[in-house]
Amino acid sequence: AKDYELRQYETAKWVSTVIRGETQKEAMRQGFWKLFHYIQGKNEKEMKIDMTVPVTCLVKSGCTDFKISFFVPFEHQDCPPQPTDSNVFIEERKAAALFVRSFGGFASPEKYAEEADALARTLRNRGQPFHEDFYYTAGYDSPFKLFNRHNEVWYFKK
Repeated sequence: AKDYELRQYETAKWVSTVIRGETQKEAMRQGFWKLFHYIQGKNEKEMKIDMTVPVTCLVKSGCTDFKISFFVPFEHQDCPPQPTDSNVFIEERKAAALFVRSFGGFASPEKYAEEADALARTLRNRGQPFHEDFYYTAGYDSPFKLFNRHNEVWYFKK
């Protein structure tokens, strides 16, 4: 479809943290830094790991807990170093089909919510079953990149 795509993702490991009781913007800031410290060596092997994209944020309806995640690089998928921060963990996300809507510009929590609403409306109108109680935001660019920015919202197909 022209306004979304259906992607199949394989099972993969992500390094994640959950920030509770903050605004989404503040949760993203705090979560990013916790995960950034992990890839900078705050792990059991004191290993520096390359930054990957996207940075995702799990948004659940009516909930102020946000799970922020970095994709574990392919070379560390089999055996990622364990975090030394008790609030950071490695999770394995199972293979899944995702409905994805892409958009440009600087994405705020409000913009992500607007794009998620638009994707949800489109999927409902087309009779596509999906998990409506949560979505992921996905950011692909450094805050220093000014042009041709890429952002996404993801709903899981039922």
